[in-house]
Amino acid sequence: MRLFIIVGAIFGFLGVALGAFGAHGLKQIVGTEQLAVWQTGVQYQMYHSLALLSVPLLALSLVHPGIARWAGWAFVLGVLLFSGSLYAIVLLGVKTLGLITPIGGLFLLAGWLLLFVAAIKK
Repeated sequence: MRLFIIVGAIFGFLGVALGAFGAHGLKQIVGTEQLAVWQTGVQYQMYHSLALLSVPLLALSLVHPGIARWAGWAFVLGVLLFSGSLYAIVLLGVKTLGLITPIGGLFLLAGWLLLFVAAIKK
């Protein structure tokens, strides 16, 4: 579970850095639509870095720890696929990478559903 705190902190740090890069660096290079795609990636990364940080704390006593662990991994994969694909679309200009984005979204949804189940199973 400690790994989720580490990864959540890294995702949070990178989310702030990537948000700043989007606001100050990319703003000069890409269009408004691409900047909005970038910001969506940053927002979801930040939300789920906080969710990831909460998983070990919830698993201490409030939810089923085994199911919470699965939720944590779903959040990790979700951020990598969802936000990662959005960043790649903007930086590389390859729109077909957008096919990966909904898969990442499904992992994020699965993480939330697993936390719900973990709370019920406790």
